[in-house]
Order: sequence, then C-alpha cells, then structure tokens
Amino acid sequence: MDSIGKICILGGGTWGTALAKIVLMNRKSINWFIRRDDQINLFYKLGHNPSYLTNVKFNLAQITFYSNLEKAIKESGTIIIAIPSPYVKQYFRRLWYNTFREKFVVSALKGIIPPDNRVMSEFLTAGYKIPPENIGVLSGPCHAEEVALERLSFLTAGSRNLTMAKQLAEAINSRILKAGVSDDVIGIELAAVLKNIYAIAAGICQGLLYGDNFQAVLMSNCAKEMSRFLDGAAPLERNITEPHYLGDMLVTGYSQFSRNRTLGAMIGKGYSVKSAQLEMEMIAEGYYGAKCIHELNSRFNIIMPIAETVYRILYEKLSPQNGIKTLIDYF
Repeated sequence: MDSIGKICILGGGTWGTALAKIVLMNRKSINWFIRRDDQINLFYKLGHNPSYLTNVKFNLAQITFYSNLEKAIKESGTIIIAIPSPYVKQYFRRLWYNTFREKFVVSALKGIIPPDNRVMSEFLTAGYKIPPENIGVLSGPCHAEEVALERLSFLTAGSRNLTMAKQLAEAINSRILKAGVSDDVIGIELAAVLKNIYAIAAGICQGLLYGDNFQAVLMSNCAKEMSRFLDGAAPLERNITEPHYLGDMLVTGYSQFSRNRTLGAMIGKGYSVKSAQLEMEMIAEGYYGAKCIHELNSRFNIIMPIAETVYRILYEKLSPQNGIKTLIDYF
C-alpha cells in the first residue's frame, strides 16, 4: 500500500524544479508551491520554469500550482522541502504547529537552519511537533543540472520509518534516478551541510591553482573530518563511503555545476566574499553552513581544521593563501 499520497514540492528554484522532474518521471501528478504568482503565470505561459532549468519542459496538466503555502501542504500527503535553508524560517513563520499533522515531511535541503543551527528534521520536530517517524530526508550525488540533462543520478531516502523511506524511494526511482534507503536522518543532513563547506575549500584551492594531486589529498582529509564529526555529533554505525556521504561530497567538490565550489574558486582568485556572492546571484549553502557548523561544534569540540579554515576565510578575513598553507602542514 502506498502511504506517500500526493507529493508536493516546496520551492521553485533549481533544486525544486529538478525534484519536480524526478517525481513526475514516476507519478501522474504533483502539487507545487512557488511563492510568486507572477512566476506561476509565466510558468503556464512558457511551459517551463521561467527562471531555473529553463530547458526542462513540463506537462502542465500534471501540476497543480500553489502560491499559498498552507493550502499546498493541506492538499498533499508527502511534502518535499526544497527551500534554501536561510529562508526556511521566513517561509514557515505563519504556519501553525499542526499544519503538518499526518503528513510525511521530507527535507531536501542542502543546509542547516540559521541561526538555530538545527538540521531540518530537528527544526520540524521542535517547531511543529512532527514525530520522527513522519520525517524523511533526500540527499545524494544529484546535481539539478544533470537531472535536467537526464544523466543518471542517485539519491537516498532516509527516515527512521524505513517503510516510508522505501515507499519514497520507489516513488522517485526511474530510468534517470536510482534511489536507496537509510535510517540515518541526522547523519545524512549533517553530511549535506559539511560537503558544501568542503566544496568551498576545493574551490579555493582551484582558485589558488593547486592541482589535482592536492585536491585528492584535500578530499580524502575532508572524508576523514566528516566521519569524525558525524560520529561525534550523531553517533550511529555508518559507512562513510555510501553515496549520501562520500559520493555527495565528491560530486560537490569536483563538479562544474557546484555553486559552493564556484564560490570558493572566486575567493581563491582574489574576490572578496561579498563580491563573489553578488556576482554569482545564487545561494551557496556552504557560506551559511560554515558558520552554523563552527557554532555547533562548540558543543562537541571535534577536530575540524578544514571546516574551521573555511569559516575563518569566509567570516574572519583569513587570507585564502595562509589558510590553505596551514592545512598543508596539517595534512
């Protein structure tokens, strides 16, 4: 029996658009929340998202659009949240705590909620009293741009409720997307935050003209650091080489589509953090994640020289050259 029900995508950005395409590969229809009515009207006119992944055409008969967040949630059984983490509190501030009652709520965020320093599952449990078994997560090596090109991608559906995780995986599995399952919700969420920070580090090294040899050593040390942090912050038996940990970190650190790597590369080339962000015109979640992890780690005191170096470059004006030289000594 399918307990997933009608799936609703929250968010009309690049990742939300990719997720809509993924879901419609397997489901006959979706609900889709896009905040602005003018964007929805343009979507109807053009047959595609007017601002993101514009090469992806949709059958509009399969989509019910909403600009009212509460109504979109009410009319759906499973909610997939694809809103950038810095805006989640702004979007959700008018929702009642019981808005998500009897819904399966899935975080597809790649970040952590500032300034709470909570991953989405913790935010939902604390703020909306959602039982952990009604919360899921989607993460893995899956760039939106490659979904648009129909290149094979991979996601993991995580939930303490493995029955729901399996049903979600079945709902999104298709010829372009292979889906696995896991019960490590918080570990997957934290890994998604960390991999963005490490991609900024990789980008900085690219901008500083370090080569592939150094990048390989950097990434291997990032994997060790990620493993240490997950073991300390969310103890659970896990294999760090799974796609939703190491695979996602590698693709974010190496891909031309990675916003976080792009941000880092610009900083490595001499851009200020602010000027790089303005020129990108897109959100690099790792910028916010670096501060959140820095503050969160004050509780755990885990040795994290790479994440800490990225934080200091982004927020304390440490020069990229000096920061990376310090890491070389650590390696």
